[in-house]
Amino acid sequence: MTIAYLNGTFLPVEQAQVSVLDRGFLFGDGVYEVVPVFEGRTFRMAEHLRRLDRSLHAVRIGNPHSHSRWESIVDELIVRNGGGAQVVYMQVTRGVAGMRDHVPVAPVVPTVFAMSYPVVRDNHRPVAVVTVDDIRWQWCDVKSIALLANVLMRMNAAEEGAYEALLVRDGLVNEGAASNVFVVKDGVVVTPPHGKCLLPGVTRDLIVELLPRHGIECQERVIRRPELDTADEIWVTGSSREIAPVTSLNRKAVGNGEPGPLWWRVVAMYEAFRDAAIRSGT
Repeated sequence: MTIAYLNGTFLPVEQAQVSVLDRGFLFGDGVYEVVPVFEGRTFRMAEHLRRLDRSLHAVRIGNPHSHSRWESIVDELIVRNGGGAQVVYMQVTRGVAGMRDHVPVAPVVPTVFAMSYPVVRDNHRPVAVVTVDDIRWQWCDVKSIALLANVLMRMNAAEEGAYEALLVRDGLVNEGAASNVFVVKDGVVVTPPHGKCLLPGVTRDLIVELLPRHGIECQERVIRRPELDTADEIWVTGSSREIAPVTSLNRKAVGNGEPGPLWWRVVAMYEAFRDAAIRSGT
C-alpha cells in the first residue's frame, strides 16, 4: 500500500482526494518536482527544492513549506513506503478558488500533494529516440503540471518504438520530452544552455559540473538539428533514468549502435559521485 501526503496528512494514496474545483484539476495551475531516492536517501534534494522555489515563484504561488519541512515530509514518505530505491513526486497547485475562473479570487490556499514509490532502475539499458517538433509553451524552464504537449510527444515516440522524443524548435534541439540531452562529437560533450526553451535538469547540471573535473570538455551551446545525425554519442538524462545512452535516432544507429566509450566513463564518474554522496548523507 502506497502512502501519500496531502495537505498535512499521511494516508493511503487511494484515499487521497482533492476538490474538483482545485485549479490544478481545472487549469493545470501548479508545479511539481521529482526526486530520486537511493538506499532510502534522497539525492540532490537541496537542488530539487531550489528548482521548486523557482517554479513556484515563476507562476506566483507562494511556497507552502520551508525547505526543512519539505525534507521532513519526504523523509517520512520514504520510510512509510519501505525505503530502498524510490522516486518522490511533489506537487503544489494554486488550490481551490471557488467556481471556475481564469483569475483566482484571493486568498487561495495551495494544495500540497506528495507520494513516493519503489523503482527498479535499469539505467545502463540503451534507448531509442525520435525527433519531433517542439509544440510546447514558451516557459519550458518552469516545471509545470500542464504536460499535455509532453504527453503527446512521448506517445508519439512510443508509437515509433522509441523511449523518448527529442524536441526541435526553429532548427535547434532543446531537450527531451522528459529529459535533457547531451551530444558527443570528437570527445567534446555539448548540451543546450539554460533558457526558456528547456528545464534546468538537476542531473544535467551535475554532469556539466563534473565533466571538467575529470578532464572532459563540455560546451553549453545550441545544438543544431543536423548535429544529432553526425554525433558519436547521444545521452538523455533525468532524475529517474540518470544518464541513458541513446543508440538509435529515428530508427538509425547512433555511432556504432552501442553505448559509446565516453558514456561508459561518464556514467562511472557520475555513479561514484552519487554513491559517495548517499553514503555521506550529503
